[in-house]
Amino acid sequence: VPGPSPGADAASDIAVMVLCAGRGERMRPLTDHCPKPLLQAGGLSLLGHILQRIHAAGLRRVVINHAYLGAQIEQAIGDGNGFGLSVRYSAEATALETAGGIATALPLLGPGRFIVINGDTWSDIDLVALVQHTRQASTEELAHLVLVDNPTHNPNGDFWLAGEQVSSLMPSTQTAQADARCLTFSGTGVYHPALFQHTAPGQAAPLAPLLRQAMAEQRVSGRQHAGQWRDIGTAQRLAELDQYLQTRA
Repeated sequence: VPGPSPGADAASDIAVMVLCAGRGERMRPLTDHCPKPLLQAGGLSLLGHILQRIHAAGLRRVVINHAYLGAQIEQAIGDGNGFGLSVRYSAEATALETAGGIATALPLLGPGRFIVINGDTWSDIDLVALVQHTRQASTEELAHLVLVDNPTHNPNGDFWLAGEQVSSLMPSTQTAQADARCLTFSGTGVYHPALFQHTAPGQAAPLAPLLRQAMAEQRVSGRQHAGQWRDIGTAQRLAELDQYLQTRA
């Protein structure tokens, strides 16, 4: 079991949700008998890499949602003790999409802000900085997104970042336009439960419309991550990550 990390006491009350309910159609046949988060790169599953980073940031409470082959995830991770974490599960009969999955898991996440990480990504995003953000966020803020440079599979980006403000549209003022960049959402962010107050638990619902509405109300902030980030959406990207990690090791 990993030992205690610096800042563990400060972060241990903040919950992290790892999204693991996707089918992984583009990864077939690798995902025909294995859920995508358990596919391995560098000798460890994608989910295992994420859980290690969560522990290293001093976070301890984790919620994992799952649907397709979810029993394998519970069997592999158990109660999280092997990673020095406390893991609970939000099982979905069928995948509820991002907002539906989060809304369903809210009773496990608690009343405060929480961090969400896509289970099919690999990165060195600074989770300690996100912990600090949860402490300092304004009461009006509903979401804080980590954005990255646009990868080749998403060249047009997702959202605009001007300073710390995130928008679904190009900023209207010339001052903001000069600083604005259209970037890709990394799948990692901090959310307030109020973002999901009108999302029914147990029903499928996408996240993007909720974010766009909150952006229109100027209640979404963000930051750009300039380090490592990979969306492991295809078998080729998984192989590339595996080669990178083996070379680095």
